[in-house]
Amino acid sequence: MKQAALDLGVMPRPSFKNFYAGPNQDIVKVLSDWVSRLDARVHSMPFYIWGEHGSGKTHLLQAVMKEALQAGRKGIYFNPQEGLVVQALDFDPRWQFMVVDDVHLLSPPYEAVVFNWFVNALSPSDGLHRAILIAGDRPAADLVLREDLRTRIGGGLVYGLKVMSENERREVLSQQASLRGLALREEVLDFMLTRFSRDLSNLVGWLEQLDRYALETQRPITIPLIKDMLKDI
Repeated sequence: MKQAALDLGVMPRPSFKNFYAGPNQDIVKVLSDWVSRLDARVHSMPFYIWGEHGSGKTHLLQAVMKEALQAGRKGIYFNPQEGLVVQALDFDPRWQFMVVDDVHLLSPPYEAVVFNWFVNALSPSDGLHRAILIAGDRPAADLVLREDLRTRIGGGLVYGLKVMSENERREVLSQQASLRGLALREEVLDFMLTRFSRDLSNLVGWLEQLDRYALETQRPITIPLIKDMLKDI
């Protein structure tokens, strides 16, 4: 017998509060300070965050966007995988900040767009600096981008994210499950760590989904239950 149907497939929105920092404890404070200074127009250099897949870059950038917009700041978030037309990315002088995710995936037309953003952010014709935050999967020196853009990305603040080890992620998931009164068997942890994103915040989001689905279906959390949940999403 099922309880009332639940809204599956809606993951918690990325925020600073649900970012599991692990070895990156200080980055949340750094980015919170970055957002708090947007209105002062004091950002005279870019901020580049890099780390391998699963380190939480996109989570952090989307958390920045959420905090900035809630504070009434104006800006743009861009990921080249969204496939937006170049004309839709023209610089808007009302922006106070620009956020670029997955910069390593920029195609030449997008490189030109982001370079233009750099010019308007750091050498503005109206004298008002805009903040620019970028994320990629490698150090700036290793980015395969046009040279004038690559050097600008690496010419400001740089923060390298560290990825939690599998044992660390396993321990956090087990702890989060215990807080919910759940006991995850080793094979379930193995399945989650291989099937879902390595980003720990994403993994905990999936754990919350599993907890809700198990309650709805009155079943323990097993691999068959996970597979059934994924079919229902």
